[in-house]
Formats: sequence, C-alpha cells, structure tokens
Amino acid sequence: MALLELPGPFDFELTTERFRAFGHDLANRWVDGAVHRVVGTRELRIEAAPGGTEVEPLDDETRPVALALLGAAFDLDSFYAWAQDDPVLRRLTEQLAGFRPPLAPDPFESLVTSITAQQVSLFSAFAIRNRLIERFGRQVGQAYAFPTAERLREASHDELTALGFSGRKAEYVLGLAQEPIDLRELASLPDEEVKQRLVSIRGIGEWTAEWFLARHLARPRAWPVGDVALEKAVAAFYPDAGDLRTARARFEPFQNLSAHYLLTGQRRSHATPFSGRAGSARGPV
Repeated sequence: MALLELPGPFDFELTTERFRAFGHDLANRWVDGAVHRVVGTRELRIEAAPGGTEVEPLDDETRPVALALLGAAFDLDSFYAWAQDDPVLRRLTEQLAGFRPPLAPDPFESLVTSITAQQVSLFSAFAIRNRLIERFGRQVGQAYAFPTAERLREASHDELTALGFSGRKAEYVLGLAQEPIDLRELASLPDEEVKQRLVSIRGIGEWTAEWFLARHLARPRAWPVGDVALEKAVAAFYPDAGDLRTARARFEPFQNLSAHYLLTGQRRSHATPFSGRAGSARGPV
C-alpha cells in the first residue's frame, strides 16, 4: 500500500464515520477498519496510517477519488481560525478536530443519493440506495460500483419502486439518467449558475442543489436551506439564530464546514449545554 499524505489536521476515524453512521454503504464500504470503493475496474482500499492514509492502489485514477472521500479539499486551518470567535464552533472544532467532511466523487451518484434522501431519514435512504446499488451496480471485491446513468436508463419505473423508491422519486431518478446536461462541467461554474442549472431538472430543488455544492463540489458557502436536521442543529446550538435563511449570514464565509460540524456535533452529542439530538437523521447526504 502507498502512503497518501493529507493536509493537517486530519482524523481518519472522524472523517470516515459517515460511512458507518447510517448503516452499510455498499459504494463506500467500511470493512475491517478500511473504506472500500470501486474505481474503474478496480477496488480502492483506504485505511489509517501515520501522517495520512494508506491507499491501494494509488495512481492517477484513484488519487482524486481517495482525496475526495477524505475531504482533502477543505481548508480546515482557515475555518478553525475563523471559528475562534464563535463559542459554539470553537468548541466543536476542538471536539471534532481533524474531521474532514467526505465528498461524493461522482456527480450523478451525488444527485441520485440526494433524491433518495428527500423527505426520509438517512437510515431509510441508505437502505434504498444500497438496494439500488446491489441491483444495478457492479461488485468488485468488497464494494460495488454505483450504477451509472447509462445503466439506469435501462431500468424501469416498477424496478425502482420495488427497491423502495416512491413513484415520484423513481421518475426523478429515471429522468436524471436521461438528462443531456454534462454534470461534470458544473464544477467550472459559480455557485448560483450551478444551482440554476440543477433546479431546472425535474426532481431537483434548492435543497438537493445546495447539497451538490456542499458534498460534491466542496463549495465553502453551500448551505442547505430546508434541511430538517440542520435546522434542528442550528436551533439547538443557536436558539436565537432564526430560520436557516436568516442564519446563513452568521456563518459567512464558511457555511459548508459550519453545517457539517453542527450536524456531526449534534449527532454525536448527548447531554451537553448545547445539545439536543435531531429527530430526523436527514443531513449531509
């Protein structure tokens, strides 16, 4: 295995917690202390190592995927320095030091995952997502490749509803698979244009578009207005903050990292002066 060095601070256990917090994730599978994912025709394995992680195989094809899964794009030093002026985030950045929110490496997968999670808990969403992956994906070693748009164009509405999708969500996923838009080109566009293009697609609203900015593109100001779990986390940590649209300015220019730290801190906390667990597990999908 090859060493993949990561910008500090970095905590492997905190960063990869998402891959086991809501049940199995067949596309990012946690087995024996390592994350397994299919890249091309190969299985990628990532495990903790002094100074970063050990990755096998590590090359030009797998390196960007590994860096995305480990949240390497985030500037934690600047965020932590900014957070010192906020008592809540100062405490959370101390408790969660080195937590790098993992990114979804593939844009189509990111959007399908968010559609799956609309209006349901993450536990339910992961279960449905796994059935989709198992039915239409491809197993390589411990993990499964998430089904491509081309593969899902062959799926039927009845096949998706049999997996647990609502009739409307099945339509959204099948419609997205037929979309001519090049999702990878969105990475070159500013936030507002990305959102405008995404919300023009049936089944994708502001919440899904913001999570695409947050969890695929790692945009610093992404802030998923309408997210039930984030709304509860903000209310618990900042009782005077108002609704999410109002609270957004409070976390400028680090809305994305603030959202992830608030959600993760809320989920992991118990009886603390700030706490109160979110009743919905919907969050960073």
